[in-house]
Amino acid sequence: MRESLHQWATSRLGATGDFDVLPLLGSKEFVAWLPTFLEAKTVLIPDIAYPTYKVGAILASAQAVAVDISPKDWPEADFAWVNSPSNPTGRVHTDYELRAVIEWSRTNKALIVSDECYLEFEDTATPTSIMSHTDGDNTNILAVHSLSKRSNMAGYRAAFVVGDTQVIARLREVRKHAGMIVPLPVQHAMIAALSDDEHVVQQRARYNSRRETLASPLKALGFRIEESKAGLYIWCTRDESDWDSVSFLADCGVLVTPGSFYGEKGARYIRVALTATDENISKACDRLIELKGKS
Repeated sequence: MRESLHQWATSRLGATGDFDVLPLLGSKEFVAWLPTFLEAKTVLIPDIAYPTYKVGAILASAQAVAVDISPKDWPEADFAWVNSPSNPTGRVHTDYELRAVIEWSRTNKALIVSDECYLEFEDTATPTSIMSHTDGDNTNILAVHSLSKRSNMAGYRAAFVVGDTQVIARLREVRKHAGMIVPLPVQHAMIAALSDDEHVVQQRARYNSRRETLASPLKALGFRIEESKAGLYIWCTRDESDWDSVSFLADCGVLVTPGSFYGEKGARYIRVALTATDENISKACDRLIELKGKS
């Protein structure tokens, strides 16, 4: 398992230098408990973000501080999350932005954890792993990946982390007591999934096709799509309360997520998931077109 992860990190992520790998019993579990395992005091999270980053800080009794991607105004902290492609926005961070985050880590001797669970699902922008920008010095850098996303293996709880050898050694010692060890059958499934790219190519094409299919009727209803350059979601707004948009679409039987679930800056946005079947995506489009005809 570890050999398979190491090879994949080298070939797919561009990881170089000294680094270790650790299979995980689910990426959500790792996100929620990592600040506790590392006894973090202050956790920086993206200002529009996956809610479990904040929950993880709360579980650790750490201070959670929302920040944007530029570290020039980041406060003092010992732990920071970055997420590209972003859930919920689909934003893809630039190479320059990722290198600036690494420089902040080195200057402040703070841990950076890059959530890259949607890395394989590019559309109009191509994401890169933070591991490809360290120039072989992976001190205080971790990258988290999930086969729940890449290979549709959500029920397997199959994930892994790549990066700083010393940090991963510390996590391995903690896990000996905390459990969360990946069962052998799941390890074999992970090895099989990582050895094949064709299923990822096919799934990427499905998500991107669904994004294109939904974009037109959403725009016709007055929604402006922002970011949404990769990942599994459309991030859009009608410049109104997110709950007004949710209610507007619910009236025709289309359910979306209010952006305020992801932070105050999301309060005028909605997240539209591309994870429904093609049949249900088509039905949703028909309902949106019908709604436009009535409006």
